[in-house]
Amino acid sequence: MTGIKDVLYVRFCVTDLQAQQKFLDDFGFQTRIDDGLLMARGTDGSPYIYLAEEASEPAFVSVGFAAESEAALRDIAAIDGTPIEPNPLSGGGLIARLTDPNGFSVEVVADIADSSLLTVAGRSGFNDGVEKQRLGERVAFAAPECLVKRLGHVVLMVNDFGETFAWYQRRLGLLISDEIVMDKDGQEQSLGSFTRCNRGEEYVDHHTVFFINAGHADFNHAAFEVANWDVLMQSHYLLKKAGHQHSFGVGKHILGSQTFDYWKDPNGFMLEHFTDGDLFNESFGSHKRSPADLMGTHWGPDGMPGQ
Repeated sequence: MTGIKDVLYVRFCVTDLQAQQKFLDDFGFQTRIDDGLLMARGTDGSPYIYLAEEASEPAFVSVGFAAESEAALRDIAAIDGTPIEPNPLSGGGLIARLTDPNGFSVEVVADIADSSLLTVAGRSGFNDGVEKQRLGERVAFAAPECLVKRLGHVVLMVNDFGETFAWYQRRLGLLISDEIVMDKDGQEQSLGSFTRCNRGEEYVDHHTVFFINAGHADFNHAAFEVANWDVLMQSHYLLKKAGHQHSFGVGKHILGSQTFDYWKDPNGFMLEHFTDGDLFNESFGSHKRSPADLMGTHWGPDGMPGQ
C-alpha cells in the first residue's frame, strides 16, 4: 500500500494577496491572511488546502500530500535522503520537501492536527423521475460555513510521462487508473495518465494526479470538491455575478465522471469545482482509454479546459 493518504494542498505565489483572497472567498473557501500567507480551507478537517504568498510574478510553488504516518513519511524521505523538518504551518506535524523530475516541488507531510469540521452545505431530499425523497415540504438549503469541501486532484503538464510516473509511483505509490493512448505510425503513444492513491481495499478518487505528457512542465489546474450539484451551480452563479473569468463547463467528464466547472483566478491559474466523481480501490486495476474519452463528456462542452 502507498505511503500517502491523499493530496492535501496546493501553494502559489500571486501578485495581489487581497485580490486573491476575494476570489477564493467567492470560490467558496474559508480564508485568512497570517503574516503574509493566505491560507484557505474547506469543510473537512484539514487546516489548509490552498496557500499563497505575494510576489512580483505569479507562480505555482508546490503540491502537498498527506502521508499515512510518520513512519511512511520517513520511508518516502529516505529514498532521496531528504531531511524531515517540523512543519511551520497550522496543525504542525512534519514535512519533507522533494523535487520531481520536472522541477516541481512536492511536499509530503505527516501528523498535522485536524481543525474542527465546518458546517457542510446540505439540502432537503431530491425528487427525480424514479424516486421521490421530498414529500410535503419545499426545498430547503442548510447554510454552510463555506462551499468547498476538500482538494480532490491536481493536473500537471510534464516533460516525460514515463519518467515522471516512475518517480511518483516509487515515492507515493500512485496507481494508473486510465492511461490515454493513441496510435502514431503503428506505435502506441502515451498522452498521459490519470493516477490514484493505492489504499488497498479502501475506495479513493479516480484520480489524485493527472499527468499530461506535454513535453514541458507547467501547472494545469487544481480541483476542489463541493457537496453536490446545487452547490456547484450556486458557486457558478456567485462567481459569474462577481465578475470572475469562467474557463470551461458546466459538464460531466467521461473519465472520472465528475460534474465540473472551471474558473481562472486573478493570476490566470485554473481552479475547478467538481462533484459526483468515481471512486475505485486497488482491485479496479489500470486501463487504457482513447483521446476521445479524454476530450468527450457525458454532457456539456467537449474538449479540454483552458483550450
